[in-house]
Amino acid sequence: MTDKYCVIGNPIAHSKSPEIHPIFARQTGQDLVYERCLAPLDAFAATVQRLVAEGYKGANVTLPFKIEAVAVCTRLEERAQAAGAVNTLVFAEGEIVGDNTDGPGLVADITRNAGVAMRGKRILLLGAGGAARGALLPFIQQGPREIVIANRTVATAEQLARDFAPYGIPVHGTGFDTVAGSFDIVVNATSGSLAGEVPPVAASVFGPGALALDMMYGNQPTVFMEFAAGHGAATRDGLGMLVEQAAEAFAVWRGVRPDTAEVFRKMRP
Repeated sequence: MTDKYCVIGNPIAHSKSPEIHPIFARQTGQDLVYERCLAPLDAFAATVQRLVAEGYKGANVTLPFKIEAVAVCTRLEERAQAAGAVNTLVFAEGEIVGDNTDGPGLVADITRNAGVAMRGKRILLLGAGGAARGALLPFIQQGPREIVIANRTVATAEQLARDFAPYGIPVHGTGFDTVAGSFDIVVNATSGSLAGEVPPVAASVFGPGALALDMMYGNQPTVFMEFAAGHGAATRDGLGMLVEQAAEAFAVWRGVRPDTAEVFRKMRP
């Protein structure tokens, strides 16, 4: 029988995941189908239970259910626990296992696709919401010299830094207007680009040869990317993160990692 997977969200029609996973399946010789699943805003848990009952093997979770998905899991992988959010579900042996591949996808895009090593680097993370939290453990595992979290509400950034202090890499929280020094990697984990807003940080945050990455993506460079490029940084948007997190989820489900280059060529000719 063909194994069934889907992506759960609301809205869901915009999701690119159903375009990505069939390419991965063909590449790797895996027999599966991957669909969109629109869950009512008040019935996420019931939707997951229905998918399990219908024999699905797993699912991705997108907005607005990534935090709610934690509660439906019988077990969480460490990176999902650290993120406080789940974007990948595995249905197996009576369990619902929650994982989070967003952060590993971002790391893969930075290190493999952009060719930028993170070890020993100074990293600035703009924003202290769910997207930033999901990135922190995978970032820490790369061995950077320091991570600074900048946020409009300083207390939120400071609390997030305290949450990740036990992992042994210096993590500090601050405000947008009090960021000190320059950085090798600057990641915009706010949703500001959707509204055409750039986090109010000084242009001096972009060190020589810096990489600036916006988690948002579109057909044109985001306003954050334009700001960063104007001050000498190399820039990337969030498409690579999307594709690489999908590859990581596929590997979790199927035990084989697909090649993402073909997907990039199709999605951004």
